[in-house]
Amino acid sequence: MLLVIAFIFCLFLGRFFYIQVVWKDKLHYLALDQWTREIPVHAGRGNIYDTNGELLAGNTAAYSVYARANAVEDAESASAVLSGILGLEREILKEKLSDKSKSEIVLLRKTAKETVEALAGQNIRGVYYARDDVRVYPYGALACQLLGFTSFDGSGTTGLEGYYNGFLAGKDGEILYETDLVGVDLENAVAAFLPAEDGLHVKLTVDFRIQSLAEQVMGKVLSETQAKAARAIVLDPSDFSVLAMVNLPSYDLNEIPRDDIQKLNALSRNSLVSDIYEPGSTFKIVTAAANIEEGLKGNASALPLNHVFSSSRTRMVDGTTIKCWSDHQNGKHSNQTLAEALNNSCNPCFVDLALALGKETFYEYLKAFQFGKATGIDFSGESIGMLLPESIVRDCDLARIGFGQTIAVSPLQLACAVASAVNGGYYYAPRLVKEIFSQDGRVKENTETKLLHRTVSEETSGILSSMLEGVVRDGSGKKAYIEGYRVAGKTGTAQKYENGRIAQGKYVSSFVGYFPANAPKYLALIIVDEPQGSYYGSTVAAPCAKDIFQGIIDMMKLPKTEVEP
Repeated sequence: MLLVIAFIFCLFLGRFFYIQVVWKDKLHYLALDQWTREIPVHAGRGNIYDTNGELLAGNTAAYSVYARANAVEDAESASAVLSGILGLEREILKEKLSDKSKSEIVLLRKTAKETVEALAGQNIRGVYYARDDVRVYPYGALACQLLGFTSFDGSGTTGLEGYYNGFLAGKDGEILYETDLVGVDLENAVAAFLPAEDGLHVKLTVDFRIQSLAEQVMGKVLSETQAKAARAIVLDPSDFSVLAMVNLPSYDLNEIPRDDIQKLNALSRNSLVSDIYEPGSTFKIVTAAANIEEGLKGNASALPLNHVFSSSRTRMVDGTTIKCWSDHQNGKHSNQTLAEALNNSCNPCFVDLALALGKETFYEYLKAFQFGKATGIDFSGESIGMLLPESIVRDCDLARIGFGQTIAVSPLQLACAVASAVNGGYYYAPRLVKEIFSQDGRVKENTETKLLHRTVSEETSGILSSMLEGVVRDGSGKKAYIEGYRVAGKTGTAQKYENGRIAQGKYVSSFVGYFPANAPKYLALIIVDEPQGSYYGSTVAAPCAKDIFQGIIDMMKLPKTEVEP
């Protein structure tokens, strides 16, 4: 009996301890909730700035109006007054104010300051208001897919607004009013104020000026070619900071088409990060880089720099004939070196390179250049592309990968791979945000440059850049040439596939270029999807890169660089 009594006593003691110590805060909150009613105090959402401090996403003052039906003394007269001030139907207001089953009712969200000033003068018992800012984007459609937008309650939904919502959102506070159990304010009660913690500001690597310039250039080519879409990414090859991302067509962030979800999803998608495509001849940069690097390492399988490719415009691989886009006119299919093969964008030459390297070696470079993997950018929804498993790759597959077919990449992947191939072989994690700071200007987080690994040597980069400079000076990239600024790059024209078959008359025109060739600072990847009329990357995409580079030169007042003879 003593043991039983002791056991029961311990149970009671344990229960008392749980209630008094463990459950204390919860019970205190429940008690407080019974005797108080809360009016939310919304935290100010942090701003988003470009790298120079230009405001890209901010807030404008707005207010929300609330009511507690139990505290409203006369629903009939209150609804009559509120109807005129809030612009709402009187009967609907009366119905809401008469519903005693709900403790808190939202009457109106995101209204102007003038509305609540008129409301304050009426002193209607049981009706309150609180600040509830509206998100605004000073430049409308500028970088809309990159910035993203917020939901109606102010929470980040897409783009950087969504990815960095934890920093931008802040923490809401509240005003506590003492009431009786049915929610009626107590006489002479004192309100308690719990302040909100405003969100942090975000500064991007994106340069507003370059973003605006790139959007103007791509908007022009979209209009002139009647293309399905026009995209561009501009980054700094020295550390992979993203300077601009353009996805056209776009939409105004201040007038989001929320009533058409399909349209909104299509327009708000950052295709440069999330979508994939066959890169075509721009991918030959990667194949050339792998071969040059292996040759410098002494790999006997790699074709030497002075290797002369066969003049035949076809190659037979696994019973499949691979042709070059060009015929024998103008001597383009005479014997040619690697530099000339890049100039002429000759597919058979890159078939030879891929097969000479072999599947195992070539795949080591594909993985080093981050194909089939995420780049690590600070943005949601990044695609890893499509890279055939090494174990199932046949020679005909390997041959086509060598010139940019049978592989699908995101535009961001390709831009980063080319940047690494020409910057000395350094592959960084691309970044969109430079720093996160508080309202008083103190930096809370600094996103440092992050080197992931090396891809090729400095020597390989120098040799490759010299060849790609020749492509712009003498080859298919001539329309990107700017005298005195050592522009280098490569054109690409890829066929599109639908239901596993080539879609007749549908092409993706592209160009990837950078300058100065000897110390890359600006790299641009241009993609024009399904241009009408001329569709070659050399005539559609390369001029866009020239316009962007020329605009940057004029904007930054960059001096000419000494051009090698």
